[in-house]
Amino acid sequence: MIADGRVSLPRGFPAATVARAYFALQALAGGAWWVGVFTVPVVRTTTLGELDPVAVAVLDVPLFVVASALAAVLPLRAARWAAGTATAWTLAVTVLLATYATVTTLAGWGVVLMIAASVASVGAVFLLVLGRVPTEWLLVGPFAFRRARPGRSPLAHVAATAAQIVVFWGLFLVVLPVIIRALEERWRLVLPLPAAVDVVGIVVVVAASALGLWSAAAMTVEGDGTPLPSAMPNRLVVAGPYRFVRNPMALAGIAQGVGVGLLMSSWMVVVYALAGSLVWNYAIRPHEEADLVRAFGDEYRAYARAVRCWIPRLRPVGSGR
Repeated sequence: MIADGRVSLPRGFPAATVARAYFALQALAGGAWWVGVFTVPVVRTTTLGELDPVAVAVLDVPLFVVASALAAVLPLRAARWAAGTATAWTLAVTVLLATYATVTTLAGWGVVLMIAASVASVGAVFLLVLGRVPTEWLLVGPFAFRRARPGRSPLAHVAATAAQIVVFWGLFLVVLPVIIRALEERWRLVLPLPAAVDVVGIVVVVAASALGLWSAAAMTVEGDGTPLPSAMPNRLVVAGPYRFVRNPMALAGIAQGVGVGLLMSSWMVVVYALAGSLVWNYAIRPHEEADLVRAFGDEYRAYARAVRCWIPRLRPVGSGR
């Protein structure tokens, strides 16, 4: 549920109950994994490499498995300490195992599992301690919502938008995917993909980039602002692709990321793009929409009722200014 941009769980799903259920599941999964480590050689080699399983188990069983189980069953105050212990250990193991895998090229699948456990554990410990996930902590620096300074010329907005595109596309669609792909190869996690997948990737990247540029142009020209959260438009934009779907730039960015992953034949880059879509949809979008309601009131509410977030309309709504 969303209230003034703050994200909480739906009614009937108390935060502490959800967090405890996760830690119970994590304890069971951790116990099952250790059984696999000691009984199935392929599990041991793909997740621990050449590390001594006994030496690792001496620390991991009490700090991960047992601490997770205690977080699920102890009274709330004690459960928070147990959850914090399990989460801190999970993060530490993730960093250490990633370092080991990068140096030795072993235990890559163990790193993937620990990254997933780290993300989920951090979310669960926030639910247990705060009763929610503080997604507003992501809205800092250039990601903090502010209107563009009134009176700036359209040319200044265009220049700022162009600079944003170069920086953000360069970082999120070039630098990070290259790093992820390199780690995928180093950790021996490359999976065979059909030969034509790179062609599909090129088509997706080109189409999504065109949508992103069209969206940026509409926002810059029609909105007296830029796509950057720290210089948002001063007018509600119902023009260009915004007449068909509420968040064309987000849609374009996700598709670009998936296309880059396909182009690089990297399943990890595709997962990175899809994970980014979840972060945007559940952590950023609620705050953005709350800000738009504060800025434009009923005008935005009417627009949101008429135009869906992700699925484009067949017929455009409104008209450009």
